[in-house]
Amino acid sequence: MEYENEKLKEFNQYLSGRKVAVIGLGVSNLPLIDYLYELKAQVTVFDRTEVKDLDRKIVRKITNYGMGMSFGENYLEELVGFDLIFRSPSCLPTNPYLVAEAQRGAIITTEIEMVIELCPCKIIGVTGSDGKTTTTTLISEILKAKEYHVFLGGNIGTPLFTKIGEMTPEDIVVLELSSFQLMDMKISPDVAVITNITPNHLDKHESMEEYIEAKKNIFKYQDENGLLVLNYDNEITKSFEQEAPGKVMFFSSKSKLPNGYIVDDNKIKYCENGLRSHILDTKEMKIRGVHNFENAAAALIATKDLVDSQTACETILKFKGVEHRLELVVQTKDRIKWYNDSVSSSPTRTMAGLNAFNLRNIILIAGGYDKNLDYTPLAKPIVENCKELILLGATSGKIEKAVKQELKNQDKKMKIHKCTDLRETVEVAKSIAVQGDIVLFSPASASFDMFKNFAERGKMFKKYVKEIV
Repeated sequence: MEYENEKLKEFNQYLSGRKVAVIGLGVSNLPLIDYLYELKAQVTVFDRTEVKDLDRKIVRKITNYGMGMSFGENYLEELVGFDLIFRSPSCLPTNPYLVAEAQRGAIITTEIEMVIELCPCKIIGVTGSDGKTTTTTLISEILKAKEYHVFLGGNIGTPLFTKIGEMTPEDIVVLELSSFQLMDMKISPDVAVITNITPNHLDKHESMEEYIEAKKNIFKYQDENGLLVLNYDNEITKSFEQEAPGKVMFFSSKSKLPNGYIVDDNKIKYCENGLRSHILDTKEMKIRGVHNFENAAAALIATKDLVDSQTACETILKFKGVEHRLELVVQTKDRIKWYNDSVSSSPTRTMAGLNAFNLRNIILIAGGYDKNLDYTPLAKPIVENCKELILLGATSGKIEKAVKQELKNQDKKMKIHKCTDLRETVEVAKSIAVQGDIVLFSPASASFDMFKNFAERGKMFKKYVKEIV
């Protein structure tokens, strides 16, 4: 008999005739607008973008649907009197207009929260400051290798709300979740993975404490059957064990855990009651860096009860990584390797990238949009691993100041180049690089001062490398 999702059916009935607001015309909300129209909800669409700058096809669709529209700088002034509000991750629940509507009785939710609420199958969620996408993708690939029907979504994959009706209890949903998606969430995935937590997005969150509290929602609403996968080496994530409602398993690359998964002596090992068994050899993995070995360990724990170890390890060994994450763009005849690590939007990401090579002949290209982060911790790895530094963007001054202070502390010298755009950085790097060098584009900063997102930034870097090198 064909499966029927009763919870989804009930929710669809609720939507009919309701006043529904959709905030943001991002990728996940566009299919949602079609869905709400089919269910005859009274929809108003809100977006900060001026109507003249929006895709004409989208505006025409909303007009043809007879939906209300509120666009431009003061777009939320009309957010009054709604039953249900779907906010975009960029519109935080602390926004005064959302707070006022919640006080009036509106339900504030997100597309991804409703996926977790209404889907009929097991859900694995991944969050963290670094490593989310790689870990989420690895988990998905491991499950698919065992022939599970996997729905991949959240920050990556496809919008899943309109796919809920296709899901059955035998399927598995795998989600990458940001702090902005988790911030007001009142439901948690069955399996929650937190790769690490370091300062990030402090230009949007009011404080580091708010950021940490948002991350906690990935496990706070689990029951005793839930599984929480934590990084033992990160003091913040390690402390979450005390608050976990269900089972906790750790991974570590620095400690000899009696139970959990460890990265040790070029191996990933499973530890149970002090006994260790070798799972896989990290030297055989295509993705590099201790941070990626930790991501693999986290994926192994998350899928441990669903996939046998052999299948999981074979999948990890085949995995070539995700675009813009220590991605080899080209190796020249002079054995100069150019790497695109555009996803590195924080100092800790770039530090992990530098450590992945364990070399002293790196030419680092860094700098970008300022998220109010501290660049002091990045200075020492730069001084110890890089031969020259190329900077651009809003954070270039912060990075330069931190590096110069560290050079002074170590009584060393390093040439620091300042560029005005990304193409110029590639030209400068080409003029510097000699046989055997590594050119690493790892900005340690967000992209929004010059690009739409890190993916656009990475694609432009690769384009310039291929044109100039």
